[in-house]
Amino acid sequence: MVDSKMDKDTLAQERVFINDIDSFASKYIAKCLAKHTLEGDGSAEKEGRTLKSNDSGSQSYRVVGTISDGSEEDRPYVLEAYIRPSREKILQKLMECDVIIYNITQHPEQVDEACWAVTALHDKKTHFKQPKRFILISTVMTWACSEPISSDDLELPFTDDDFRRRKAHPNFIKHLELEKMVAKMGKMDRALFSTYVVVSGLQYGLGEQVFHLFFKMSWLGQENEIPVFGEGNNIVPTIHISDLARVIQKIIEHQPKPYYLVAVDYSNNTMEDIVKTIACALGLGKIQRKTFEEAFLQQDLSPIRMCVLGPPAVGKSRVSKQICDHYKLHHIRLNETISETISHLEYMVRNPFSDTENEDSASAIEAQELLSIFKDNMEQNGGYLDDQMLVKVMMDKVISNPCKNQGFVLDGFPKTYEQAKELFHVDEHESDERTPISLYNKKIMPEFVLRLDASDSFLKDRVINLPEKLVQEHKYEQEHFLQILAKYREKNMEEESVVNYFEELDINPLLIEITSFNTPDSQLMMHTICERVGKPRNYGQSNQKIQEEGRIKTGEKAEREQKEVEEARQRSAHWEMWTKTLEEKRQWEVQQLEVLSVLMKTYLTEHIITTLSQGLIACGSAWPEDPIDFLAEYLIKNNP
Repeated sequence: MVDSKMDKDTLAQERVFINDIDSFASKYIAKCLAKHTLEGDGSAEKEGRTLKSNDSGSQSYRVVGTISDGSEEDRPYVLEAYIRPSREKILQKLMECDVIIYNITQHPEQVDEACWAVTALHDKKTHFKQPKRFILISTVMTWACSEPISSDDLELPFTDDDFRRRKAHPNFIKHLELEKMVAKMGKMDRALFSTYVVVSGLQYGLGEQVFHLFFKMSWLGQENEIPVFGEGNNIVPTIHISDLARVIQKIIEHQPKPYYLVAVDYSNNTMEDIVKTIACALGLGKIQRKTFEEAFLQQDLSPIRMCVLGPPAVGKSRVSKQICDHYKLHHIRLNETISETISHLEYMVRNPFSDTENEDSASAIEAQELLSIFKDNMEQNGGYLDDQMLVKVMMDKVISNPCKNQGFVLDGFPKTYEQAKELFHVDEHESDERTPISLYNKKIMPEFVLRLDASDSFLKDRVINLPEKLVQEHKYEQEHFLQILAKYREKNMEEESVVNYFEELDINPLLIEITSFNTPDSQLMMHTICERVGKPRNYGQSNQKIQEEGRIKTGEKAEREQKEVEEARQRSAHWEMWTKTLEEKRQWEVQQLEVLSVLMKTYLTEHIITTLSQGLIACGSAWPEDPIDFLAEYLIKNNP
């Protein structure tokens, strides 16, 4: 076994890999190991916890890890962050690390990657340049169906020594199998590759995750009674996230002999105790017991996801913004998302990850490659991205943590059946009996689809009155607008339209006919939408924030409105001039046709009609066997 008394210089150089460092638990473990307080804004101190990773003489570490999206969130506690890397690249990075931490407490897909990682490392252990430690953070749900220790005392708690007789909840059997695999692989050559399994209680504190619903309902005060699902008398094993981070840190530093540890605090609280305490602290203190089945009907458990469709200039962006403001959702617009993606790639190229000791610029190189692919694709498609690249850009956006956790509104995308299929389709190994349409990503599939529509005349009038900036931004100049409007109508007459895609999945779009955007009509429209969607599922703004946003200077507003009116007047004049020019051109063409028709009529009457009529009369009198030949001979003989 590796000596646990490692000198400070060695500890200071240790490199630690953590998966999903943008997730709840992994983020705070990374902060702890990187010598940062667990909550830089002081909230840890407010909870009576001043834990820092450098307490008791411990050292900081060089933390690297994976993230699920490319957001420019400031992560000073992370040396390198890898955006959805391939497994080949992950293995390369794991081989460079001394400690590998895999957290599988939050997402089911984490189990498969952790299983692959520990297996790949075990197979490569003969190539290790230094001993490695693998720490798996699992969940107490692998104990959920274990038999009581004593039939006489059902409340007697489990201990670390009871782990061999544990039984998992049916949904966590894979977690249990992975725990056993990790433990087994660490026994073969512990001096070279040691493994630990840390079974975490339900994590709380510093932002909340598991108990977030109860905090939110109590804070907002929209419900008089906070639900307790089930009897509520079950004891819930919990651990503060800072304590879990401390446990992981101590395992790395001291490398204890036990390889299986249960990380829970000393509380002995029931579910009812927890919910009651939250309700009393933040709300009215009232609770209500509900059945377990009702938990699945609690829509607050999932964020709102919506898609707004409709013809050009129908007001999709305007309505989407109103919905986002009301429900506190992320507004996803195609052009804006493309610009953000390109800007972020350019930022990564300009600011590559760098370090003085054998650190490459892999992230910057990958960003440069992606940037080149984007630009080449746009050059090949006349300044636009093809469907494959568009779907990739939008996919990256909707699976980002902010959109995934807080909800979003897709503004005017997808535009076609194929785009929708590519965006929401899940590539799984299923039997041939299942159609592709039945496989879709439930985590990003819109729960609601809003279909706006209006008459062509209304849309034309609206374009006339749009501010010039919006006309240029959306490329709604006269002829181009009529072309894209006609193209939209044609696309939506096809059997496989984007609306059909959602209907095939039993997501029935809410159709709203737009006839005006005056205040009463807009309020009625939002009322209709809110009736379909329900109450907001995100936290609302504070009163101070609302007041600050409401302080709009009257003079600036009036000046802006006057400018918009003037732009609309000028555009209306241009439109009328263009329409008048088209009408004049049409009348000139009609006159030209009339002149040509008079000349043609005169010519035919003078030179053809008289002789041809006489020939037809003669043919009718003679009834020849070959009337065509007869008429030809007659015209030759009687040619004037």
